[in-house]
Amino acid sequence: MHNPFTEVADDDSEDADLVCQANNGDRTSLEKLILRHQAWIYNIAVRMVFTPQDAEEVTQEVLLKVVTRLSTFCGDSSFRTWLYRITANHVLNMKRRGGETTSLTFSTYADAINSTPDLDLPDPKNVPVEVPLLIEEAKFACTMGMLLCLDRRQRLIFTLGEIIGASDTVGSEVMEMTADNFRQCLARARRELYQFMNHQCGLVNASNPCRCPKKTKGFIEAGHVDPRNLLFAARHVQRIQEAAASTAREIDDVADRSFAAIFRDHPFLEPTKQAGWLRHLLDLPEVRETLKLN
Repeated sequence: MHNPFTEVADDDSEDADLVCQANNGDRTSLEKLILRHQAWIYNIAVRMVFTPQDAEEVTQEVLLKVVTRLSTFCGDSSFRTWLYRITANHVLNMKRRGGETTSLTFSTYADAINSTPDLDLPDPKNVPVEVPLLIEEAKFACTMGMLLCLDRRQRLIFTLGEIIGASDTVGSEVMEMTADNFRQCLARARRELYQFMNHQCGLVNASNPCRCPKKTKGFIEAGHVDPRNLLFAARHVQRIQEAAASTAREIDDVADRSFAAIFRDHPFLEPTKQAGWLRHLLDLPEVRETLKLN
């Protein structure tokens, strides 16, 4: 899979060629350009707002900005940097939505988890999917929710630098800050998440009583997990660590490496109805008028 966050972007020239052709009205080139980056933007968005449906809206908003501004890309930076700066600015300044509509802190999040009772697993005969899949959904939903306890800037930097594994150089270009500043902000976000999980989560610290199987039924009863509409878990899914294999960061601390692996084990989510999104986007009057598509 094309990974735009590698240290050396070998595909920059291909992106540039597609931009040039798209600006000359070539619809096929524009489609290829969008499809190369759409899922990556979506995976950033879902970690910013939690709810996949809201992440789809965010992704479409970003892509609309990108295609209607495509003619302004003049090659002063790589297309990757240009595109993901638009993405970063959008998600940092957009209205609150999805999981953000409830203000979360690590303290209130811990209270919510601790108030969820420890229960036996659901009866396999009474749920529409396999119980291990429900446990996975509970784990992904809970750890994804932890990201919402970070402020937006920390959340985005953690997503880029730790989950996707972008280097300090690439991350700083996207965030328009120095590499040293990016590294410091990432370290702060990692420290806050690790400290919370080390005191709360059994996945990080075996002495903690919280276990995903014990919380699964409680999450279902509280409406956090819907067995008929799984948001994150699936039977055959690519993991972030596979999609972004070439951008894994080197981490010296063994405990922190284990902590980071939890987030890199999250699913790399594919937007639903990608072809429908694309047709809708390219048929918008402002897009057709701006790019004079063939």
